[in-house]
Amino acid sequence: MQKKERDRLKEITKKQQEWAALKYLILSKSQNDYKAIRKLVSGKEWNKEKEALFQSYLQHALNLPDDKGSKLNAYQHVWGYFKKQATVEERKKYRQLLDDFSLEDDQLWLFLKEMILTYDAPYLRNSKLFFP
Repeated sequence: MQKKERDRLKEITKKQQEWAALKYLILSKSQNDYKAIRKLVSGKEWNKEKEALFQSYLQHALNLPDDKGSKLNAYQHVWGYFKKQATVEERKKYRQLLDDFSLEDDQLWLFLKEMILTYDAPYLRNSKLFFP
């Protein structure tokens, strides 16, 4: 493999890792920006134009006010990592926190962060939504 090809692959891999850390944070703010960035990062190429779009979508999403529906959507995606291995008590607590959810007193965020640490989910330990 030529150096140029290795550098290209290294660059896209780096961007995909950055996206992996940011994706639930962006999803918690804007599903549209999330989908646009996911599509951008899914290719095998990275260039200045894609980087500019990436940064634009990122900034747009991060500047949005918190939205209950968007945040719950992201949390439900994260819960998907645990729902099969969670205990009966944890499932009950999750459902209760989901029912009682408010942006002003976000206990669900704390619960999911505890789940990430309890079940040692390395992929989620890198999530900027839970570990900024």
